[in-house]
Amino acid sequence: MSRIRSRTTLVAALAALAAPVALPAPAHAHAAVTAARPTVEEARLDRAVPREILARSGFDAQAPAFAAALDEAGSYAAAERAVVRHGSRLWQRAVDRAQGRGPAGGDLARDDDRPLYWARLAMTRELRSWEPGFALPAQGRERLLDRFETSSRGQDAIRYPAGRGVRRVLVTGFDPFTLDRDVRISNPSGAAALALDGTLIRTADGRLARVETAVFPVRWADFADGEVERTLRPHLPHVDAFTTVSQGRVGRFDLERHNGAWRGGFGDNENVSETGPVPVTDPATQPQWTATTLPYARIVAAGTGPFPVLDNTSVTEVPAGGTAPVVRPQGPTPGSAARAGGGGDYLSNEIAYRATLLRDRLGLPGLPGGHVHTPVLRFGAGNTDAVTDPEFLRERAAITAQVRAIVAVAAAGG
Repeated sequence: MSRIRSRTTLVAALAALAAPVALPAPAHAHAAVTAARPTVEEARLDRAVPREILARSGFDAQAPAFAAALDEAGSYAAAERAVVRHGSRLWQRAVDRAQGRGPAGGDLARDDDRPLYWARLAMTRELRSWEPGFALPAQGRERLLDRFETSSRGQDAIRYPAGRGVRRVLVTGFDPFTLDRDVRISNPSGAAALALDGTLIRTADGRLARVETAVFPVRWADFADGEVERTLRPHLPHVDAFTTVSQGRVGRFDLERHNGAWRGGFGDNENVSETGPVPVTDPATQPQWTATTLPYARIVAAGTGPFPVLDNTSVTEVPAGGTAPVVRPQGPTPGSAARAGGGGDYLSNEIAYRATLLRDRLGLPGLPGGHVHTPVLRFGAGNTDAVTDPEFLRERAAITAQVRAIVAVAAAGG
C-alpha cells in the first residue's frame, strides 16, 4: 500500500530562532518545505470531492480554526502547543464521530475515514504557508509539521489501562491512496482504526481486550524515517497482540504469512516511487523475510464475517543463486532474496515487515502479530461521481465489523 516523501535530517539546535525559546531536535522531520507551497497531497484539496467531503462532515471548520490559533501564537512554544492541541482534537473528533459521540456535523456517514484525511491536509497546508510574527527557520516549521502529523494520527495517544484484567491489542490503519485514480477513495483500514480506537471487545476466549489504534501515511519517506518503529516500539513489549491492517484484494480478507524486505516502486500519495531493499536500522542484520505470529489457522476457521479469510502463503523471491524473480505459493525458500511478501511490495507489506522485525528485535517471538488485508472498498455499480452510495456504506460497515471479529480471535489466549 502506501508511499512517502523524503524527510531531511535535522543537524542544528535551531539557534537561528530570534525568539528566546530553544527548540529541541525533532524525532523525525518531513522534507524541507517552502512556505506557501503545498505538497502533492495538499494540492488535491482544490478538487471538488475533498471540499464536498469536508463540508458534509463539518470538518471544513478545522483548518480555519487552526489557522486562527497559529496567528495568535506569539512564540514558537505557543505555536507548538497549538499544533499538538489541534492535532489531538482532530484525531479525537474523528474517533468520536466514527463511534457515534457528539454531532455528526453533516449528512456524511459517521464511519467515514475521509474527513480526517482531508482535514489533516487542509491543516498542514495552513501550517506550511503560515507566516508567524517571529523568526521561524525551516527546521522549526518541520518540527511543527511533525508534531501535527503524530498527534493527528493517534500515534501519541496510545494508552492502556493499568492492571492485568484486560488484554491489550494494538491495531494500525492507513490513509486513502491512489487518489489520482479516484479522489473519492476511502480506506477501510483507516475506517476500522477510527471505529476500534479505545474500545473494549470480547475476545474469542471470553476475556475483555482494550484496542488502541493509529493511522499511518501512504508515503515511502515517512517509513524510511522510522515512523512505524517510533510509534510501536514503546508498546509492543506491553501488548498481548498487534495487527497492521490495510486494504488489499477484492472480496476477501488475507492473513499475510510472510513479509519481504523489498520496495516495489509503486507511487505513493506524493507520487514518489521507491524501489530497493526496505531501509531499516542495522541493515547488516536485516532478514529478507519475517513471518506472522497471528493465530492464522484459528482466524481462518472462526467464521468472522461475510468475507472469506485466506491464509496467504505466497511470496515472490529471487532464489539463492538465481537472478530472476519466482513466485512461491508456499512461502520463501532458504537463502532467497525478497521481491514481494504475501502483502505485495508496497507499504502494506512494509508496515508488516517493520512491525514484525521490531517484534523479533525486541525479543518477543511469542507475541501474536502480523498483517491483515481487508477487501477493496468499492462504490456501487454505475456510481462514477458520487462520494457515497448504499453499497459503499454496507461494505465499509461489514469490513469494519469483520476486522473487529478478527481482532477478537487474535487477542484470545493461546
